Amino acid sequence: MVTRLSHLFLRTLREDPADAEVTSHRLLVRAGYIRRQAPGIFAWLPLGLRVKNRLERIIREEMTAAGAQEVHFPALMPREPYEATGRWEEYGDGIFRLHDRKGADYLLAPTHEEAFTLLVKDLYSSYKDLPLTIYQIQDKYRDEARPRAGLLRGREFTMKDAYSFDASDAGLDASYMAQRDAYERIFQRLGLEYVIVQADAGAMGGSRSEEFLHPTPVGEDTFVRSEGGYAANVEAFTTVAPEPSEIEGRPAPVVFDSPDTPTIATLVDHCNAVLDGSYTAADTLKNVVLALTHVDGTRELVVVGVPGDREVDDKRVEVAFAPAEVEPATEEDFARHPQLVKGYIGPWAPSGAVLGEESATGIRYLLDPRVVEGTSWITGANIDQKHVHSLVAGRDFTADGVVEVASVREGDPAPDGSGPVSLARGMEIGHVFQLGRKYAEALGLKVLDENGKLVTVTMGSYGIGVTRILAIIAELNNDDRGLIWPASVAPFDVHVVATGKDPIAFELAEKLAARLEGDGLEVVLDDRPKVSPGVKFGDAELVGVPRILIVGRGAADGQVELWDRRTGERTTLPADEATAAVRALV
Repeated sequence: MVTRLSHLFLRTLREDPADAEVTSHRLLVRAGYIRRQAPGIFAWLPLGLRVKNRLERIIREEMTAAGAQEVHFPALMPREPYEATGRWEEYGDGIFRLHDRKGADYLLAPTHEEAFTLLVKDLYSSYKDLPLTIYQIQDKYRDEARPRAGLLRGREFTMKDAYSFDASDAGLDASYMAQRDAYERIFQRLGLEYVIVQADAGAMGGSRSEEFLHPTPVGEDTFVRSEGGYAANVEAFTTVAPEPSEIEGRPAPVVFDSPDTPTIATLVDHCNAVLDGSYTAADTLKNVVLALTHVDGTRELVVVGVPGDREVDDKRVEVAFAPAEVEPATEEDFARHPQLVKGYIGPWAPSGAVLGEESATGIRYLLDPRVVEGTSWITGANIDQKHVHSLVAGRDFTADGVVEVASVREGDPAPDGSGPVSLARGMEIGHVFQLGRKYAEALGLKVLDENGKLVTVTMGSYGIGVTRILAIIAELNNDDRGLIWPASVAPFDVHVVATGKDPIAFELAEKLAARLEGDGLEVVLDDRPKVSPGVKFGDAELVGVPRILIVGRGAADGQVELWDRRTGERTTLPADEATAAVRALV
């Protein structure tokens, strides 16, 4: 049935919403696709649901082609399965928790690994039942501290999450590649550019993890890639450590006065003024104090040493210390630990503490991978207004471990030897994981193998952000007048616009819309009476159906105009040829 604008639940807006930060948010609200309900939470209107359904149809077709079967779980889930895997605590404040009237704990599911695992455990018991891949398309909930950018980072969002179950690691490899290939087909059908990068598994756990990123300057993720083919997000980038240097014969460390030099810049200037040589920030060792809040609520300070020409990257910090929450140490933290001399912290204890027995401050001390044995540094002496130079790693100080938290820079060597890396911005549109046996072991998912012995099932997890992709497509396909949807997800195949006051135009528009509908196309007809052509054209441009068929002044002479919004081309043609012309474009 032809959809009529005179009956469609739609009101377009001429002004941008006040809270819109990005183009997709602005246009989706103005064009009547979504409406804000609360920060990060949106209602879906008829046009929005049509685009969303078309996008989901493509995903379902490719999931079916990859051998996956669809199921559907509730969003409201009990505490116990998440507690068994440790994620009830790991998620911290990032999820919505609630109680029923009897006081039992529930959550609004951010992901469903536990539910899928328990379902398969309940129904399958033999290796003959495997391999199995099942998926759902369902709303997820995360309590984002700062929801923003409309659908790009919300508290409620739609995801496709698939899970594979295999009796062997070789089986997991095959299932993983089947889903990975399906993702490539999905994004190609949607016309989305993507880069596959190595990623950190985060709270999901598991071994192999890859993200599909859409390169865009407004992306929230930074990734690196080399001309030799290496690609990873910054959280998963591995630093290439230099070879250790010879220690014997190095000069002894020297403490020197360094008044009013609490920053790297002031320290370098002072060293070049009072010491022999020419120094840069790369010769200094910066020591950053971080406060970790663990899942049990305990607070721990750690000191991280990085080369002074590097910053500490917040995302790399988050991954390095997960699941703990991390923030810079506060003034209260420093007050409770007077051995931390702010601005003059270092790893050396000149009082004669046994090397390696504990850090100079008594607080856990971690080092950047570049600080290898034999490297010499200028750093804090743990004495107010004093630093130390010629401090050699492995001789004068050691660390409690190595940590990857320093920023990644253009030109850093790729860890696979494929050359220097460049940095780019991207937005995550899909993520695939080899979960392994983490969830199966925690929840007791085992099957009998061919020898009649119980083996733990190995799993994969594969997610696509449906509503995020919709927003990205809107972000990429628009002009200064409105949306221009690609044909694969447009709410309609053609938008027929009847203009003017002549009844002949409206009658012809009705006939053409019916013919197009009879040919299997999805049609919206602007049959609104007493609405000016300018308003109708403005709405058509804003709504973004890529093909517009205008029936107006030439209707009496059997002439119509076909407007291709993607190219801007407008063609006048006989009405009898209009349906064939539209079909050819579709």
